[in-house]
Amino acid sequence: MTRLQTSLPRSIIAGAMALLMLNTGPGAAQESGAVQTRIEQAIADIEQRDPKYHAVIAIDSEARKVARTLDRQRKAPGPMHGEPILLKDNIESRGLPTTAGSLALAQNNTGRDAPLVAQLRRAGAVILGKANLSEWANFRSEFSSSGWSGVGGQTRNAHDPDRTPCGSSSGSAVAVALGYVDVAIGTETSGSIVCPASINGVVGFKPTQGLVDGDGIVPLATTQDTAGPIANSVDLAARTLAVITSDTAQNSTAIRQGLMNLDAVSTLEGLRIGVFSRTQGFDPRRDAELDTVLQTLKDNGALLVPNMDIEPYEGYGQDSYDVLLYEFRRDLNSYLAGLPNALSNMTLASLIAFNEEHAAEELRYFDQSIFLKSQNLTDSEEDYRKKRRDTQKAMREDGLDRLFAQHRLDAIVGITDGPAWMIDWVNGDANFGPGMAGQAAVAGNPHITLPLGKVAHLPLGISLIGERWQDHKLAAIAALLDAAHPTH
Repeated sequence: MTRLQTSLPRSIIAGAMALLMLNTGPGAAQESGAVQTRIEQAIADIEQRDPKYHAVIAIDSEARKVARTLDRQRKAPGPMHGEPILLKDNIESRGLPTTAGSLALAQNNTGRDAPLVAQLRRAGAVILGKANLSEWANFRSEFSSSGWSGVGGQTRNAHDPDRTPCGSSSGSAVAVALGYVDVAIGTETSGSIVCPASINGVVGFKPTQGLVDGDGIVPLATTQDTAGPIANSVDLAARTLAVITSDTAQNSTAIRQGLMNLDAVSTLEGLRIGVFSRTQGFDPRRDAELDTVLQTLKDNGALLVPNMDIEPYEGYGQDSYDVLLYEFRRDLNSYLAGLPNALSNMTLASLIAFNEEHAAEELRYFDQSIFLKSQNLTDSEEDYRKKRRDTQKAMREDGLDRLFAQHRLDAIVGITDGPAWMIDWVNGDANFGPGMAGQAAVAGNPHITLPLGKVAHLPLGISLIGERWQDHKLAAIAALLDAAHPTH
């Protein structure tokens, strides 16, 4: 099966379709073992259910072959043996184009695996295909609808298809929530793993920035970008993160071992957990769900430290936005120039022109105001470096580092985001209360969201933020909390 989730003119996507063709002839669905059976079931599930949700852009033509090979192997299986995995479609894999959701990159077949993908393959995972996303990681328009891309169409919430899946790792989270796969890979610059995971009721794990190799990923802003797992359990999210941890990352051996074993912390008793007050007081229904989680922590012996907050300097918001605008133009142009195909002559400027030329498809619902602001940004490199130092210091040394040190915290807890708002192609995304993404994103700290709450029939994620390079400790705390909290 190969699919592009779009009804756009064939003249625009014919090249991409040719690259994605898959043999589904006689015998393609024959079962030869447990892995192949699992892959066939996942593909059949996507074929049957995904036209309603648009979570998957394409299936890898090699998935069945890889499954048969794994079934024939006699050596001890790797830690991800036979695990079907969907990749957000800004992550390179050798068998499929990497589009970032844009028709401009519909034929971006690099023939190479991102390092994290190569690590997944070595661990025995089966790359099932590509998941839909918010186009350009939701960094094209200030009035965008999360989960929409020109290539994949509108991804829809797994619990209510009229509502947002959040973004930009929309398809990755929806695919896990619907059970197509148990784990998918997303990417985050600020909230793009934890928001869709939270709103779709699954586990999302944004690691310490730099723990996972970022090569082979279409960039937004490389000083904040990171890939990470979205999964149906803390254990699987942690195990997947262990597999994709870079050997060159700080403390990588201890982190990898701790993620595999979830043994960095053995009990909640005695842990000091800060409560991030900024996420409280917006909606009593949200607060009530957080309160039940706080009670679980107290009942299991954790010491809660209330009223944790970070107050950045005046002008922080604009400075942090300018940093993203500067890095986006710089890093995207660099990525495009390094492509091993005919698209290597593209730039942000030519992408803007492409969108204007294909406005009926690419600009049909919202504009490219962020692209234009990035292209026209007049900040010098010196301006950029100062803003980057100032914003990171506000969230790191003067922010999370200060809170962890002064209060001797083991983790910080709060409301991730949500609940899901209605999809709105006129006004774009809504906002229903402050969340937890921005602080950890700018500071580079690990952040995990757990599906521990509900508002009406909609999931509400609860977040835990840890210290940098303590991803294994954060995962162990998350697993203990998840096990101790009453099922919703």
